[in-house]
Amino acid sequence: MTAKRNAAHIRIGRQPPASGARPPAGRRRMLGAAVLGGAALAAVGVFAWVGASGNAHASALNCAATPSQCGYPDATNTGVPAGTTLKTVPGQVSSGPGWSYVAADAEVIVTGKGTVISGLYIPCTLVINAANVTVKDVQVVTGASFGISLTNTANVTIENSTISGVNATTGRVGSAIDDVYGNSTGIVLTGNNISYFKTAIQISGGLATGNYIHAPGYISGDHTNGFYVNGGTAALTIKDNTIFNSLNQTDAINLDSGSAGVPVANKTIENNFLAGGGYSIYGGTALSNTTSNIVIEGNRFGQNYYPLSGLYGPGAYFSTTSTGNVWSGNYWDTTGQAIPAPTS
Repeated sequence: MTAKRNAAHIRIGRQPPASGARPPAGRRRMLGAAVLGGAALAAVGVFAWVGASGNAHASALNCAATPSQCGYPDATNTGVPAGTTLKTVPGQVSSGPGWSYVAADAEVIVTGKGTVISGLYIPCTLVINAANVTVKDVQVVTGASFGISLTNTANVTIENSTISGVNATTGRVGSAIDDVYGNSTGIVLTGNNISYFKTAIQISGGLATGNYIHAPGYISGDHTNGFYVNGGTAALTIKDNTIFNSLNQTDAINLDSGSAGVPVANKTIENNFLAGGGYSIYGGTALSNTTSNIVIEGNRFGQNYYPLSGLYGPGAYFSTTSTGNVWSGNYWDTTGQAIPAPTS
């Protein structure tokens, strides 16, 4: 059975794609801009910024209603591809190479190195206890503590999958994708559609790109996170995602640690579409923790829930003076105007 998270994971805050699947998120962004055409771009307005990589990113305005029209992830280009036939666990299939359904725990457990889980509908927690595992074209629906949990793993890829709670209230999933002990390496999350969660993703290192995180669930007392990092110094890149938290707490992305004395470093947040929460981004300095090499660049902040993106503002707890920290090219979805670095 999956172990429970320890106290260090408490959230804080103020109130390769499948064959034939969609292109990677970065490419989708370029395609989305191209599809708009000259007349449409003239109607909504276009501006460009140059990121750390030196690439210019042309962007239309007012993209919140249909993010994919501006090249961002939404329901049209993430999750299990349309037309995919899924087999239900355990009714239609209860085991396969490297995995099995454990009735006593009501979990699907992966124990085989190099296992590929594909084409399944899983109405319970998927526990990954092995390395080099790929989960693709899978739907996980559960109101348990975890949707997909990773325990002491390496090189796990979760792609083109749909992970959600049963509903937006008492059936919400605790953490849709969770590196339970915070020590897994080589995690890649791409093209997933995640909803009805308390926390959509909790990982401290790896790559998350092209995911659509939206429609959180809520039970009284929840601190709701789109993406919770819990500090640490492992390299993490969060790029080209759409992360919408319609609630007035906690965040879309939270780099903070849940404990004092934990450094936060080597995190890149780039080219995401963010909105909602108390603040849309928490930059890692809560509880007076030190930060370095925190790069927050080229992100679009939506005002679809609150005028300041989050209820209180687009960001907080970010140090502009720490070594390697960058806040640059972040802008409002509705105007394209630059957003200055947080001052608190």
